[in-house]
Amino acid sequence: MTTGAKFLRVIGVLVILGAVALLGVIFVPVQRTPAQVQVAADAVVVAGSGEYAMRLGDCMACHTAKGGVPFAGGYPIDSPLGTIYSSNITPDPDHGIGNWTLDDFRASLYDGIDEEGRHLYPAMPSDNYRKLSEADIVSLFRYLMDEVAPVASDPPETDLSFPFDQRWGLRLWKWVAYEKAGFAPRYDDLILDRGAYLVEGPGHCGACHSPRSALFVQSGYSPDDGDFLSGGVINGWAAPALRGPGSAPAIWDEAQLVAFLQSGRNNHAGVAGEMASVVEDSLQYMTDADVTAVARYLRHVATDANALATPGLRSGEATQSGTAAMLLAASPDMDLGARLYLDNCNACHFSTGFGADGVFPELVGNASVLADEPGGFLQVILAGAAMPSTATRPARLRMPSFGERLSDDEVAALATFVRQAWGNDASLVVAETVREVRANLPE
Repeated sequence: MTTGAKFLRVIGVLVILGAVALLGVIFVPVQRTPAQVQVAADAVVVAGSGEYAMRLGDCMACHTAKGGVPFAGGYPIDSPLGTIYSSNITPDPDHGIGNWTLDDFRASLYDGIDEEGRHLYPAMPSDNYRKLSEADIVSLFRYLMDEVAPVASDPPETDLSFPFDQRWGLRLWKWVAYEKAGFAPRYDDLILDRGAYLVEGPGHCGACHSPRSALFVQSGYSPDDGDFLSGGVINGWAAPALRGPGSAPAIWDEAQLVAFLQSGRNNHAGVAGEMASVVEDSLQYMTDADVTAVARYLRHVATDANALATPGLRSGEATQSGTAAMLLAASPDMDLGARLYLDNCNACHFSTGFGADGVFPELVGNASVLADEPGGFLQVILAGAAMPSTATRPARLRMPSFGERLSDDEVAALATFVRQAWGNDASLVVAETVREVRANLPE
């Protein structure tokens, strides 16, 4: 293609983007969704204080920079548009939301606009928060205004490249992405309705655990949408499917699912990556009734109720598998991946790949191990990982990093072995993929 042709293509793309943005301005007016009528109060009323509403929405995690003052913003959020920095939501009148009214605050949650009507980038999960009850919105607003200390500082400014820096163009995106505001109970069961509200609304689980379209629109906001909670990718980490016959809610019993949500660990898995902060900053603070409601709802929508498997992944077959026997034989003729596993992993995860309940996660059938996107699994091998400290499991257990002792080729061989051992069936990992993940490891 000639230089002139390339130039014309660029001009054409810019013209199309400009036309789309202009249509958004003309046909999709900026508007504020009014307070939603309270329905089925027992299903949606916040179970406590405004601080509890904040924990349900996981506000602190995104609005607090690492090592920064809570709610002062500055947390960098990687997105397909570029890096977006969270805003200051302390009650400082000049740098935060101190001059906001309740209507301003509700508009930021429901409509993704600030007090002056400027569009907020979709790092703010307004498309999910549109299901928040008025009771939770009022409680959260009063908490931020009355109980959080004002911080007189500005976070780094979000500076995206053209055309993503043109926020007014988000009007049309919202027209495509947003569904009708409000939450409508759909079950003849208060526990399931409470769980549905928590997952679909304040918990905004679909923001990570649902795929997104080419326009970055979440694929569904309720179980009526087939792709809702069918898995996604965030910052290189696979967010596993929460629905389907092979999903954790379909395989684990309710007690194991509750344990994982409350503490980030159970007899099968341990949390790592993006989900670790969700457990530490949000889920561990849920009441027993609420976390049970979430678990019950997830198991309800995971798959057909008759297909729910109990007690879990362990059938006993893996213990007698060829992989376990081969590792126990410890022959010097084993492939590189198997030898690396014996040298680096076997002491904790054992020849069966089952690990130890609540301490060393299973590698057999592990969603992170088997993910189509292996970046999160490779990050754990290279940089290690720490389970969060929670009220029910305060010990912050840490897996060591192996990035300094293993080359890219060795990590690829080890990861491939684990992804294909004990009946696991995932694609191989190549050294180039490891090299890319290593180059982009967070500090």
